[in-house]
Amino acid sequence: MSSLSIREAQAGDLEAIIRLHEEDELGSHGDVWSDETRPAYEAAFAAIQKSPDNRLFVALDGDEIVGTFQLTFIPNLTGRGATRVKVESVKVRSARRSGGIGARMIAFAEDHARTHGASAMELTSNKTRKDAHRFYERLGFARSHEGFKKKL
Repeated sequence: MSSLSIREAQAGDLEAIIRLHEEDELGSHGDVWSDETRPAYEAAFAAIQKSPDNRLFVALDGDEIVGTFQLTFIPNLTGRGATRVKVESVKVRSARRSGGIGARMIAFAEDHARTHGASAMELTSNKTRKDAHRFYERLGFARSHEGFKKKL
């Protein structure tokens, strides 16, 4: 894993990113790469790229995309105007989990957030993901809030 690198995602990475989401039955939200779904993913990718507050990253082992995550910078009035970063869509190729890739991605995310003025990082994780919860707690995240979602 010494060849692991992390960089901002490029348009040519899109299929590989969606394939990572396909592997995750619980968190895939029905994601599947196909001719029919491709335009929606391309539009979302373009919106992320245009937004100054969003960044999508990939982790590569050599030329293989083995992980991905998105950072969203959120300016806030509380905390004396502090900016926080939300980490979303964290995925590591299933065959490569428990090998340190996720920890490297989160460390990169923390450094990137701090370097770009954020004072806190947050994420949500499905309540059934007990292994993920232990992973995030090992990395210093604390269970601080109860989350709610509503489909529109």
